[in-house]
Amino acid sequence: MYLTKEKKQEIFENQGIHKSKTDSGSPESQIALFTFRINHLTQHLKLNKKDYSTRLGLLKLVGKRRRLLDYLHKNDIERYRAIISDLKLRR
Repeated sequence: MYLTKEKKQEIFENQGIHKSKTDSGSPESQIALFTFRINHLTQHLKLNKKDYSTRLGLLKLVGKRRRLLDYLHKNDIERYRAIISDLKLRR
């Protein structure tokens, strides 16, 4: 499996607000998890160009991440800038 329990906890520790292993609800930790999954699916699609169901799932994940980033941008611009710089995302 591409995402182990330990890897998921590491993502939540590094990006979450509360720095706990179970901080899965904060927008930052969700964005970090979506980014990890998006990168994994992008690599998969480079090898399997005709996997259309994975492509659809990837597009849905990108949309979810975009909505969370828009939420952070609207409510707390500093947290938005921090997550953009940490994950090396740009708009």
